[in-house]
Amino acid sequence: MNMEFTRKLPIPMDIKEKIPLTANMTGTFWQRRKEIADIFEGKDDRFILIIGPCSADSHEPVLEYLSRLAVISEKVKDKIFIIPRIYTNKPRTTGEGYKGMLHQPNPEDRPDMLQGIISIRQLHFSALSDYGFTCADELLYPENHRYISDILAYVAVGARSVENQQHRLVASGLDIPVGMKNPTGGDKSVMFNAITAAQHPHTFLYRGWEVHSTGNKYSHAILRGYTDFAGKYVSNYHYEDLLEVNDMYAKRELLNPSVIVDCNHANSGKKYYEQPRIAKDVLHSIRKNPDIRKLVKGLMIESYLVEGCQKVGGGVFGQSITDACLGWEDTEKLILDIAEEL
Repeated sequence: MNMEFTRKLPIPMDIKEKIPLTANMTGTFWQRRKEIADIFEGKDDRFILIIGPCSADSHEPVLEYLSRLAVISEKVKDKIFIIPRIYTNKPRTTGEGYKGMLHQPNPEDRPDMLQGIISIRQLHFSALSDYGFTCADELLYPENHRYISDILAYVAVGARSVENQQHRLVASGLDIPVGMKNPTGGDKSVMFNAITAAQHPHTFLYRGWEVHSTGNKYSHAILRGYTDFAGKYVSNYHYEDLLEVNDMYAKRELLNPSVIVDCNHANSGKKYYEQPRIAKDVLHSIRKNPDIRKLVKGLMIESYLVEGCQKVGGGVFGQSITDACLGWEDTEKLILDIAEEL
């Protein structure tokens, strides 16, 4: 085999015992879990906003961002339920480049997966302990979910992973919302196949065990746009797209029909500054059609302290080292504007 087995990693229980939640933190986790579930089940009409950096590259700027987000969250809490993005895994199309905090706790050092596991748990721990946030992360490596399964509010399966059997089956065994992104080629039926698989029970292999899942009734669609045959970005957040998704849900008779609209990626043509316009377009669709209002549970926004992006080692505190993001001033204005329009 062309692999060097460097070291055996601790099992999730060992990491959880080293960085345990307090009783108060566990209580906050379960309270937020219930509130999010109520939104997806239509029992709570607040709007979800999954917002934060493209990738969480360092503790200090992410926690500074969360400190500001906590203040604005309190102002809009009657209308908006904020789930911060703490994305510690970064998918890479070619496998090259920075792969996230899990791989490199320090983006300028070589990969260290053990320290990465510890680092991502510590960051999610701080978000909950210091600011009362349970956050969102990407389910890039399903086998690693259990290291932070007691602290996460939401996970997303990315456009490149949504066709993968292991992602779908593991999603069926989680008890938090799992968003399935449409694939990079845009075929919504692929996304719906993933949602269907995740909502049903399965028997499969996971972390060396034969396991049986009961299905995840909160598995749902994330619309992130796509790339066409000519390599051009095509958006799929428009009124007609949302009606089509609503019809696809009805035909498949799935539980809790829900959509999160990703305002960046192919929907914005990777023009991060278009996110506020896209958000307001979705809000317009919601106001025009009660079926769309019932379907669309929220938005996903990429933002950080400083707008744009930089290369690894650029030295700008709170600026993305992956995809470009909105800066804080535009973020704060956008959140307040969304609350005003709801």
